[in-house]
Amino acid sequence: MAKKGSTAVTFITWLAVGAMTVAVAAMFVIISVFSGLEELNKELISNLHADLTIKSSTGKTIKNLDKISEALKSNPEVSSFSRVIEEKIYISYNGKGDIAYLRGVDSAYIKVNPIHKDVFYGTYPSFEYSNEVLMENSLDNRLSLPVASSGNYATVFMPKPGTGIISKEEDIYNKKDILVTGVFPGKDQLNNYIISPIELAEELLDLPKKSAYQIVIKLKNAENTDIVKAKLLSSFGKNIEIKTKEEENAAFWKMINTEKLFIYLIFALVIFITTFNLAGAIIILQLDKKEQARSLISLGFPLSHLRKTYFYTGILIVVSGIITGLILGTALCYFQLYTEFFRANETLPFPVKIVGQNYLIVALTAATFGFTISWFFSKISKEYITKN
Repeated sequence: MAKKGSTAVTFITWLAVGAMTVAVAAMFVIISVFSGLEELNKELISNLHADLTIKSSTGKTIKNLDKISEALKSNPEVSSFSRVIEEKIYISYNGKGDIAYLRGVDSAYIKVNPIHKDVFYGTYPSFEYSNEVLMENSLDNRLSLPVASSGNYATVFMPKPGTGIISKEEDIYNKKDILVTGVFPGKDQLNNYIISPIELAEELLDLPKKSAYQIVIKLKNAENTDIVKAKLLSSFGKNIEIKTKEEENAAFWKMINTEKLFIYLIFALVIFITTFNLAGAIIILQLDKKEQARSLISLGFPLSHLRKTYFYTGILIVVSGIITGLILGTALCYFQLYTEFFRANETLPFPVKIVGQNYLIVALTAATFGFTISWFFSKISKEYITKN
């Protein structure tokens, strides 16, 4: 009977170690995938927002633009900056039409957001002519608009503000024929976008030259974003609003962080449930070794030392499960990194990023639950041991 009892204890103990290993590995892999998704999303929005974006707090058009430009030129932390005007337009070609976003930029824009590197067909506009534009791929496909074809022009329409009686077509909107010189992928963040020289936006909106809705800034060191933002705000006054890349996309990052939190809580619950295997292992050990424990207590062995024996047994199971789980999880992550075996779709493998912080999060979560369960179930009473 003793041999059968020892076999059962061994089996339950290894089962507890295995369950902890699987739970820890699963949590580590999932958190690493979310770290990879964060990195992927940062790359996806890298061409959408600059390190800092200046806007007017009193209207669309930025006032005192010359003063702001001079201040940015003299700031040693600023690498480059560019004027931007962005507005919704209607685009028409060969009987097809669509709503799009026109982002008018100056020639310095690619020093802030190197979107020209994403052009996969055609070329980035030369800025020699105001009507040469870069178009997002899905918009270009819907309009069936040829690229770099001098005989094929699309027309963009911008409604005119104002009141009064409309007597002719020109009173309704401004329009301009455009030539698409290249195509870039929107990556979900820049879908339906047209990148054009800022002069085209000024002409369509009847704005004076050297106007801007935004000034986008590239810093020499992105880690100093908050410091530079504070200095610029103190210099420009109350009529200017400055946002960081994270603040410009706050809703998106809030959604990502909320999803990550819920995933963490779900897998923390899984680890908590798994620790009941640990409780079972400690209880089975206590039942199997009850006679030996009674003999030790009769000989004067301190009850606190016996409790520590059960507690340290639980800690050994937990630590073994954490170490083997992290090793297994790391191996699975490296397998995905090098083989890209698991895919979200045909072209996109699940992104994985191994971060030291994730090791700490998973280990602390598992250790907290495991040590607590070990301590609670090791508190065996003297009456339980001595009674028949």
